[in-house]
This record gives sequence, structure tokens and C-alpha cells, in this order.
Amino acid sequence: MGSTRLPGKVLRQILGRPMLWHIVDRVGRTPGIRGVVVATSSLPRDAPIRDFCQKEGIKHFAGSESDVLDRYHQAAVLFGANPIIRITGDCPFVDPQVVGNLLKFYESGQYDHVGVATGAGVVFMEGGRYPNGLDAECFCFKALEKAWNEAWEPTDREHVTPYIWRHPSLFKLGVLKSKIDYSHLRFSVDYETDFELITQIYGALYKYGQPFLLDDVINFISSHPELSGMNQRYIGKEGYQDLWKKDMCPGGK
Repeated sequence: MGSTRLPGKVLRQILGRPMLWHIVDRVGRTPGIRGVVVATSSLPRDAPIRDFCQKEGIKHFAGSESDVLDRYHQAAVLFGANPIIRITGDCPFVDPQVVGNLLKFYESGQYDHVGVATGAGVVFMEGGRYPNGLDAECFCFKALEKAWNEAWEPTDREHVTPYIWRHPSLFKLGVLKSKIDYSHLRFSVDYETDFELITQIYGALYKYGQPFLLDDVINFISSHPELSGMNQRYIGKEGYQDLWKKDMCPGGK
């Protein structure tokens, strides 16, 4: 609830339901998912999130606001999660098909961590990227516990998985790439214009019980090109490079 750029965004209403409800609903429709847990903070200002989960019968856990790695570890232990699929609360277009493909990819190669090709983990990758806002990660509990025990950089504790994907010598890593590069599209919610774009697309595509997919969004955007420009100015300004140390970046960049 304490987002500095868009306060209270996770409970903002989209078609009469909080954005968080839509995220939980979409994730829960992913083939192979055994359960969905909302991992929030124990701060008083996040009480509305906890109350919402209680009212809706959604499993949830409340932990540290700043040490999100510890929050994830405690939640995983409590609910016996292995592997863990991580979705952030600013991604209302999370795609059950893409997440399902990610889970299959994880299971196919005995990986420790795999991620959809978007966000900080692939900031230096050329092509094959999904839109910002389709973020998803899948990792084993053993990798999470190793990071929990060994990671002490504040950014590693806050962002959960950087310690894992910045250490390919310690973990077996994989990236689920897109056949088409969509890095020019942004569907995460950090600003008012992001939310305006999302609500317009939901208004056109949403049907209860039938989650629209990435292809549906792309087709709609293609026929309404004016929409894709609404939040273009924020692309590339997410600060992903800050999660890389200089000596760990490709080319030392």
C-alpha cells in the first residue's frame, strides 16, 4: 500500500474488483499451480491487504517490508512451497499460459531458477523479451534458502532473487524467451498512466472466468496503436541496472 509512485495501487479497482484480486485469479488459473499465497508486510498500513485476503479466503503471509527475501522464505516454509513461482503485485496482465510454460521449462531442465525474459534479470539481453509486466520467476526452495542464508546486500534482501540470478556459478539458471521481441511494451503498474492503460484494456477484453492472454492484448493494442504510447516514456527507466554490481555486469557495464 505504501508505493511512493502510486500509493495503494494493489487495491485499486479494475472493473469493480481490486487489482490484487485479478492477479490472484489469473495466477490461480495456471495449469500446475497448487496454490496462491499473497506475501505482504506486517505494517499497519498494509492491514487493508491482509483484511482483503481474509475476506476473500486468499492464503496470505505477513512479514518484513524491507527484507522481502526473509518474507518469501518464511512464507515458503509455512506453506511448503517447492518450487516457488514469484509474481509481483504490479503485474495485472500476468499470463496463465506464459506462467504455465515457465513451469514446464523449469521442470524440463532440473533448473534452480528460471525467469520470463523481462525485467532486471535480462536487462542486457538482446531480443526475445516479453513486455514489462509479464514478469514471473520459478525457483526451487533450496535456491531460495541458499540466498536467504548467504545474501546480505540490501538490494538482494529487498528484491528476493538477484543473489540467485547474479551467481550463475552457484545456480543452474534458465530464461524463457519470447519468439517475438516485445520490449517496447509496458504493462506493469507504477504510474497513473500505467493504470489508465490497464483499465482500458481490461474494459475491452475481460470476461469472468476466461482470462485474456498476451496474444489477445497484442491484437487489441495493434488495432488501437494510440494506447501503446500512453506510458512509453517510462520504458527503460525502471532502474533495473541498479540491481547489478559493476563486476557482475556483462562487459563490466
